[in-house]
Amino acid sequence: MTNKNKTLAAWLAFAGGQLGIHRLYLHGWRDLLAWLHPLAAALGWWGIQRVRLYGQDDQLAWVLVPLLGFTLAATALTAIYYGLMAPEKWNAKHNPAAAPDSACGKTNWITMAAVILALLFGTIALMSSIVFSFQRYFEYQVEEARKISQQR
Repeated sequence: MTNKNKTLAAWLAFAGGQLGIHRLYLHGWRDLLAWLHPLAAALGWWGIQRVRLYGQDDQLAWVLVPLLGFTLAATALTAIYYGLMAPEKWNAKHNPAAAPDSACGKTNWITMAAVILALLFGTIALMSSIVFSFQRYFEYQVEEARKISQQR
């Protein structure tokens, strides 16, 4: 069993989180959640494709596009979690056979760069998803109210 590097795991979560690469790195090929990441991301990208094809009024896209944003935000949060985890806790969880002062769990400036970028892009993805969801919801409510008021 090889030691798992915290910096590499943080960067994989940030850069390849949608594909579940970080989970494959840490937990291996049998990890079910690693295989669900690409599914959620693909559904989100399909939602973006539906918006391009059918416009913003496509109700299925209302659900799928935020799924992409929340997936991006969740993997960014995972990168932040990995990057800020205490070295002792990292080694206890992912490198139990390694020496307590092993360099695999150390936090360095490359790790912190992954944390900072994950914080930046994760916040953008999360806020964009929330804004898109609320905008579409309230526009739908306005349209329904117009339909009701015109029936009288």
